Amino acid sequence: MSKIGIVLSSGGGHGVFGHTGFMAALGMLEIKISASAGCSAGAVVGGALASGSDVRGWAETITHVRTDQYWTPRPSWQLLYSLGVNKGRGLSGVSDTAAAVHFLSENLLVETFQECIYPFSAVAINLGTGEKVLFHKGPLALGIMASAAMPGLYDPVEIEGQYFTDGAIIDLAPAEAICCRHDLDVLLVHHVAQREYGSRELAKALNQPWTIVNILHRLIYRRRPWYATGQPRSIHPCPCGCKAIVVVIEPKLPELDWPLTSGGATILQAAQSHAVVQLQPILEPLRAEPHALLE
Repeated sequence: MSKIGIVLSSGGGHGVFGHTGFMAALGMLEIKISASAGCSAGAVVGGALASGSDVRGWAETITHVRTDQYWTPRPSWQLLYSLGVNKGRGLSGVSDTAAAVHFLSENLLVETFQECIYPFSAVAINLGTGEKVLFHKGPLALGIMASAAMPGLYDPVEIEGQYFTDGAIIDLAPAEAICCRHDLDVLLVHHVAQREYGSRELAKALNQPWTIVNILHRLIYRRRPWYATGQPRSIHPCPCGCKAIVVVIEPKLPELDWPLTSGGATILQAAQSHAVVQLQPILEPLRAEPHALLE
């Protein structure tokens, strides 16, 4: 029986719903997970489910989440004072992370990475060194938030005297985080970060509330990772030289404006259906002889 690892990409709000739909599909197809890794939105979903949360309960939670449960922007007067009087001194984000960390903590069934039901890693950036960091031990909620704290929107997350921020800036999906470490046969990568925009879509995005978020998304997601082909499903040998086969699922999902308000359930269902269609035909080799997929 193949050892299968899951990698969930960054992807903003629609990534949270998209990855949840993908994980629901894995449950339907009875694909056993040996390890997982995630970045930003992928860290949020991956961490919640690695903690032991039921995917249906998690889907219900995020579908009915309130904005103030994860996003508490500072009052306008405080922002204006910080920018006008203090010239931005000490202002590292529009919102602190307290509400988001509390929301995560309430929906995680364990407190640390080490207690997860299978090994889980989250990627973030160490602001002090500029290096990519893979959290796989310590406080789970803080590690997830460090991976998801988009610069400018959230304050950096302090962990043991060091500051961390959104891993999507350096790595959209940390495929190498788990393949060799856990001797995996297959990496299933769910990639929702790549988006194509024409002039009409860009004009619409620049007139949406919180335009700065749309700009940041476009800057961060402009890169195409090595494994992304734009096809619904692609299969590759792992570039690190290990025995793992990399199966990439790239759904085309509807947009979801910031902050998350409505439309999440539609995205979740679309991602779930897409994953079932792409994975069902290759289930047998996926479980028994992954290298046959390359043929």
